[in-house]
Amino acid sequence: MTTGFEERRQESVPDRVQHLLHGRPTLGPLAVLLLAVIVFSIINTRFLNPENLGLVLQQVTVIALLGLGQTLIVLTAGIDLSAGAIAVFSSILMANLAYDAGFPGPLALLAGLAFGTAMGAVNGFLVTRVHLPPFIVTLGTLSVFFSLNSVVSGSETVRGTDMPAIMTWTGETIPIGSFHLTYGSIIMLLLFGVFFYLLGWTAWGKHVHASGDDAEAARLAGIRTDRVLLSVYTVAGAVYAIAAWVLMGRLASADPNVGTEYNLDSITAVVLGGTSLFGGRGGVIGTLVGALIVGVFRNGLVLAGVQVVWQGFAVGLLVLLAVTIDQWIRKVRA
Repeated sequence: MTTGFEERRQESVPDRVQHLLHGRPTLGPLAVLLLAVIVFSIINTRFLNPENLGLVLQQVTVIALLGLGQTLIVLTAGIDLSAGAIAVFSSILMANLAYDAGFPGPLALLAGLAFGTAMGAVNGFLVTRVHLPPFIVTLGTLSVFFSLNSVVSGSETVRGTDMPAIMTWTGETIPIGSFHLTYGSIIMLLLFGVFFYLLGWTAWGKHVHASGDDAEAARLAGIRTDRVLLSVYTVAGAVYAIAAWVLMGRLASADPNVGTEYNLDSITAVVLGGTSLFGGRGGVIGTLVGALIVGVFRNGLVLAGVQVVWQGFAVGLLVLLAVTIDQWIRKVRA
């Protein structure tokens, strides 16, 4: 039997907000995104120009895709520090197979997708079969893949004009008035839709959430948690490889020297999107919103004349705030 004081406390505004965000973790990031759009549109009226909004979407496409793969892993209470390395190495493999080895464009793309998937599977094998912590595994493969990237590429960029057109097709745009939508952005949005369905309405998605929320309870319930984890890392590798294709379209080249910040940016998108770093709670739509928050803040701060160093400072504060809110939300017990 609860006392009157306890009943009033349960109905307090902070408690209701806490329960609401626990059940719908995307609401918080959406509110932040909306507030950022309003503030930056007031600071500079050019912010809401269709050309600028199209640019923001193009700028976040690769990070959003990497964040999509990262979300799958974070939902299982893991982390992937090799996301950017897999994407960049996959792009180099695709480009060199087409440019140096003379592979037809579609075959080079398929080979690159296969290599990216295999790199993700290697991470999953080390986590599930060798039983190494995800942080250590992906920290190690980060160095391995970036080193192999330098060896294969010879630290030289392959220009888009030296590759089949399909390699950079994702960078082509569809004009919608003065708004320009790239094929890469369309691919990104379609993939988010696919994984939104897979995580929310399939047995695999429920197993992913259960494995991250309480792995031992999931195992006792009959879920093959090791198999789920292996599938998650493998699928994430495939998503990173698709991000590699989009990256080549974005840069109109395959550059082995990019991507040093991609790992942290993808994790930032996941955290800002409301997915818990402790696993079991969150979703891909939040990650898309998180990537847009980063893109909106960086673009808006540029238009406001803020120096680059302070842009990173602002994004860092957002991450700290998001993690703090996540810790507060996790204290909810229904």
